Amino acid sequence: MDKINIRNIEVFAKHGVAPEEKTLGQKFVISASLYMDLRGAGIADDLAKTLDYNETCHVIKAFVEENTFSLIESVAERLAEKLLIDSPMVQKVWLEVKKPWAPVSVHLETVSVEIERGRHTAHIALGSNIGDREAHLDFAKSELEKAHGCRIRSASSYIETAPYGPTDQDDFLNGCLELETLLPPHELLELLHDIENKAGRERKIHWGPRTLDLDIIFYDDIVISVDSLRIPHAQMHKREFVLAPLGEIAPNKLHPVFMKTVSELLEEAAGDSGALRGLSK
Repeated sequence: MDKINIRNIEVFAKHGVAPEEKTLGQKFVISASLYMDLRGAGIADDLAKTLDYNETCHVIKAFVEENTFSLIESVAERLAEKLLIDSPMVQKVWLEVKKPWAPVSVHLETVSVEIERGRHTAHIALGSNIGDREAHLDFAKSELEKAHGCRIRSASSYIETAPYGPTDQDDFLNGCLELETLLPPHELLELLHDIENKAGRERKIHWGPRTLDLDIIFYDDIVISVDSLRIPHAQMHKREFVLAPLGEIAPNKLHPVFMKTVSELLEEAAGDSGALRGLSK
């Protein structure tokens, strides 16, 4: 991916663990690489199609000067977040924060941290079969839309489905959405659990009734398999009630393990469960 490099902005600011660092201040040196598509700007010779690096330099300088953190790790993390949120064209940010005057008892040139942060695409499945099901799903979308560093790109219609697992419960309303997020997978999972809890979710019966169920189906093209999290979702390829709404918004999304598209997986799963009851919204 193309990138704009900004190297060694010198800033006098008040970051550090020691009290005098927060009162007297010291020099910090900031470097950044901002990854984005620059072809349009190069062809059109148009500043509006790229990042104004003069403005970006002043944004970096002002942020580092106007805030106070104990750790340069926090300076880097918060600055990366700001640059991504403020500049939609930027897909990824690399940052280095140097501390030339670090108060340590050995001679050194500088201490620094480097981080790389970017935008990610997650596909989230939504389900509810208790109370006002549609209101619960709408609540989840509203909470995700206003969550820091998150933006819903697209959302499916809702479908009514027979319950998966224990059948002595009400039908579900299901949907899917595509989410742009700055959160890593485990933090996104924590956010989903928090939203479920706000909606009154109780985990008493496996595959039992629930006010709100939120699952990460895909996260970029990564594969994770740990006790607390499996991506892609372990059972998604068998669940027509997930694949049908997902197919509305991402029919050509490729499963990174099975190497089949959502449309192909839906075709294989269709008719197996007979669970779909038609569109609700």
